[in-house]
Parts: sequence; C-alpha cells; structure tokens
Amino acid sequence: MNIKGKIKSLLAMKNTTLTSLAAQLSIKAGKKYSLESLIGKIKRETLSLKEAYMIAEILGYRLEFIDL
Repeated sequence: MNIKGKIKSLLAMKNTTLTSLAAQLSIKAGKKYSLESLIGKIKRETLSLKEAYMIAEILGYRLEFIDL
C-alpha cells in the first residue's frame, strides 16, 4: 500500500478527514498546512519524517523502527 492509501485508511479508521488532519497538523507544527498542500505532499510522497511522526500522533498511532 502506498502512503496515500495508508493515510486514507488510517483517516477512515479514525473517522476523520484530510481537512481535519491539515488543521490539526497546522496547530501541532505551528505553521499553515492547507488541505491542498497536504494532498500535494501525500500525492508526491514528500512528507518529511517529522510530518509523518506528527500525523501518526494526531491519529493516535506511534511510528517505530524495529530491527529485522
């Protein structure tokens, strides 16, 4: 599953929207994330690791790196 599909799936499981995610990300990051800019980052797969951590936290998840 690509990043777009994964984020959409997580949003659906949490019953929230990209609009809400963009608003919460703006608050958490202290900078403006419009719906359009967030969609663009997701489509281009250009989210930073910091943004991925923030998105996970907003949605109630934790990102981990696990030894294989």
